[in-house]
Amino acid sequence: MAADPRGDEWRRKTSDEVIRAYAGIPRLPTSPGERLVALSLAERLRGLGCEATVEDVSATSSYALPIGLLSAAGLAAGIVAGYGARTPVARWAAAAVAAAASAAIVDDVTGGAHWFRRLAIPHRQACNVVAYGGDLSASRTVVVLAHHDAAPSGVVFDQRATRWVARHFPEVIAAARTNPPTWWPVILGPALVAAGAASDNGWLRGTGTVLAAGNLAAMIDIGRRPAVPGANDNLSGVAALVCVAEALQRNPISGLRVVFLSAGAEEALQEGIRGFAREHFPSLGPGTCFINLESVGSGRLALLEGEGPVLMRDYPRPFREFVARCARDIGVPLLRGLRSRNSTDSEVPRRHGYPVATIVSLDHDKLITHYHLDTDVPDNVDLGSVASAAELAESVIRKLATAP
Repeated sequence: MAADPRGDEWRRKTSDEVIRAYAGIPRLPTSPGERLVALSLAERLRGLGCEATVEDVSATSSYALPIGLLSAAGLAAGIVAGYGARTPVARWAAAAVAAAASAAIVDDVTGGAHWFRRLAIPHRQACNVVAYGGDLSASRTVVVLAHHDAAPSGVVFDQRATRWVARHFPEVIAAARTNPPTWWPVILGPALVAAGAASDNGWLRGTGTVLAAGNLAAMIDIGRRPAVPGANDNLSGVAALVCVAEALQRNPISGLRVVFLSAGAEEALQEGIRGFAREHFPSLGPGTCFINLESVGSGRLALLEGEGPVLMRDYPRPFREFVARCARDIGVPLLRGLRSRNSTDSEVPRRHGYPVATIVSLDHDKLITHYHLDTDVPDNVDLGSVASAAELAESVIRKLATAP
């Protein structure tokens, strides 16, 4: 069965209404605004014929606090090692603390056990919206994924330097296949302190100390800011999800159950979907796949090949190619060959072995427009690319419903 033949005008209208309805509500992870949007979104999905609930999950409010504390530990270790350079006990104690901090940062940003967060960071309640549509009796499942919380801004998210490079060295942007590894300097700070303290190398120790100090300042800057409007990141994904639910109400399918998941606390590094995984992954069944709609309002849709803040890991290839074929069949252009050095909610199902397709969008400079900036407002969202993302997700679902 083909996607809705009436074009994308209704999708644009629905997307615009959804984005404008929620962009004015501050939605930091675990905040009252996040809950308010979750409750409203669940009611909206019920109106489209879905069985929708809001589920509380234990989550932290920001990555800035755990990463900031670990950067502070690396900074303190560097200072202690510097003053106690002639005392082997002080140097080795500083090296151990810094190494542990670096390892904890890796664990945190890669979606590991989050042991430091669980031990040292207060937890509150984030809100996931979980709705069921499609053929509820079907044995196969597809999860349409987005997130409704919003991030704070920060100096590190300023895009002017990248856009300057794009204007003066366009060949660099044209050749780029990943964004810069922004988490590497954060990990490297305490790692260099550990190496410098253990080897009594002042240059390594000093460089690591300076990096740790800069990282701590960046986390303080992020942690003290309010939420941005988050119209593109990621109300555009939420709007596309709602469009898919509306399309399936207009033109139902059989043979496939559709789970609409709008996760909370994604901006705290995937806390919401981690809670969903603990509760629901055991019951999803074999053959389940995920379509992640992430910041799809920048203009040009892209199908990510993989992601990884530290080590790059590709999503399973067969499902990526299936989604790409669906895009070709309905005439939706997709950028290919791109990978992300940031983390998205896709990493959680990928780690559990599920096929994942991550649909994002980029502008002509290969940037997510207004990413984590106060200018991420509804008027700056490309509704055409949101509508195309929704149409593509719907096409994938309809072909999955009829595929063996």
